[in-house]
Amino acid sequence: MNRASFALISILVIAFAFNTSCRRQNAANEKRFELKGKVVAVEPDKHLVTVAHEEIKNYMPGMTMPFMLPDEATLGYLASGDEINATLVVDSSQSWLENVVITRQSTDTSPTTGIPEAKEGDEVPDFTMVNQDGKDIRLHNFNGKALLLTFIYTRCPLPEYCNLMSTNFADVDRALEKQPDVYAKTHLLSITIDPEYDTPKVLRSYGAAHTERYENETFAHWDFATGTKDQIKGVAQFFGLRYFQGNDQIVHGLRTVIVSPEGKVVKVYRDNQWKPEEVVGEMIKAAK
Repeated sequence: MNRASFALISILVIAFAFNTSCRRQNAANEKRFELKGKVVAVEPDKHLVTVAHEEIKNYMPGMTMPFMLPDEATLGYLASGDEINATLVVDSSQSWLENVVITRQSTDTSPTTGIPEAKEGDEVPDFTMVNQDGKDIRLHNFNGKALLLTFIYTRCPLPEYCNLMSTNFADVDRALEKQPDVYAKTHLLSITIDPEYDTPKVLRSYGAAHTERYENETFAHWDFATGTKDQIKGVAQFFGLRYFQGNDQIVHGLRTVIVSPEGKVVKVYRDNQWKPEEVVGEMIKAAK
């Protein structure tokens, strides 16, 4: 090794050590704050998202300002009008957002969002999937009944997302069961957005646990569906649901939909604010 090569290697080692030391020092100086707000604009090319945020406790009053968002996947997923929770990380020289969670999706379905969305009165295509028993099902199989459908995945770590949807569906199922004439005219369907993991066997176990009937569950009134990635993506896109694979979880919005006995969209819930009793009332009206 000549002197020039040795000198170059030495410089690189020193630079690496210095850079590592700086990163460790910056990490020690980092402060984290909870941020809640509404997305005003997204600039993927600049890695910026402008948020009209509430007061950030112990840091700043509510205002509208841009924030760095290093995660390209999340940046590409956000749309103007989304309401978010996030962690604002601040060190001595810069700040950025982490752990962004959409709490309410934008209702904007203009071409700029890239996500068209079914609206009330639209006819639902005859999507094909596979249920918890490994049997092919088609959405038109449920024509003649009011259908309540939602999207979940069994490993979802957020209690106010998939688990809440499944708990609410269980409440709806029990409430409808008390009215046999309505029960016979309605059906529930939960569709996974994680088809690689959520096999029929996994969904069967998950579903039976939520109905609390366990080995006695027949799934006569509530199906759990999976399929190929393309099949699930097609259903989700029709209803305007955005989702993507993050580092350790699927980042996704919410969609719960009531479909009429004629196979048309009756109502779309875009967040987790709906209550089981409200949906039960809508299902009774749709089933008549």
